[in-house]
Amino acid sequence: MENNSEIVFVLHGLNDSLTNRQVYFGFALMSYLCTIFVNLTLIITVCVEKTLHQPIYIFVCNLCFNGICGASSFYPKLLHDLLADSHVVSYAGCLGQIMAVYSYVFCEFASLTVMAYDRYIAICKPLQYRTVMTPQKVGQLLLLTWCFSLLEITVGVLLTLRLPLCGRHIHKIFCTNWEVVKLSCTSTTLNNVYGFVLIFLHCSQTGLILVSYVQLVRASLRSRSDRKKFMQTCLPHLTTLLVFLASLMFDTLYSRYGGSSLQALQNALAAEFLVVPPLVNPIIYGIVLQQIRSKILPHFRPQTKMSLT
Repeated sequence: MENNSEIVFVLHGLNDSLTNRQVYFGFALMSYLCTIFVNLTLIITVCVEKTLHQPIYIFVCNLCFNGICGASSFYPKLLHDLLADSHVVSYAGCLGQIMAVYSYVFCEFASLTVMAYDRYIAICKPLQYRTVMTPQKVGQLLLLTWCFSLLEITVGVLLTLRLPLCGRHIHKIFCTNWEVVKLSCTSTTLNNVYGFVLIFLHCSQTGLILVSYVQLVRASLRSRSDRKKFMQTCLPHLTTLLVFLASLMFDTLYSRYGGSSLQALQNALAAEFLVVPPLVNPIIYGIVLQQIRSKILPHFRPQTKMSLT
């Protein structure tokens, strides 16, 4: 057993030939650049257009910013490893990536919960919406989203820091808390208990969102305007939630039951929650939300030439 700070982890998963890795590098770089572009486009649009300075669009903007953070916790290291001969990461670097990745995951859950609350007030209690969702309330919800998420992962990392490690091989293309905990020389009961607490907490958040949607569906049946509001703002939120949960489920199943066959497919499934939601979320909201779409599309349409008189 050696001092944890001196450990250099070896990442396994990128065992393809150099030619294949160069192809993957091209796809990964294109995906990362597209992710940054679509998220920044939506964020800048919301910030610049005063008509979009409303709670729902601010929350969408926060979701996109979190998507950039999530993608940036994964792609830079992957792009480096795809062109490197050795795939290693220091103990501090591994824990840093764990904090960044899980902060993104927890913030995504919290953001989707806050957005569900916003839509519940907007549709079920429309007369109270402006008095409830004040700028101060929006700021408090955003602060709570980030602080609570950082607190969750900080506790998890501190529990991992206390574990002496007897191995340095991580069978994944990026660092995760579970992979590091599995290398422990001692009991990980406390880590497992905290893991179950987090699972229960986020399952409760998901249940809260689904319950709120039952109320939203009932409320949307009252009038045509409520149905329109539900389709325009709630449907993309529900789609975003399902995409994120499905991606996270693939990673969880891979971590627990993944084998050694079809390594490329397993790598894709394991990283899906860091690749798909950050890229798809701004596209969903940019296409479905008419107010955002109407502000973005004119910038990408060819300018018509003015006729000479």
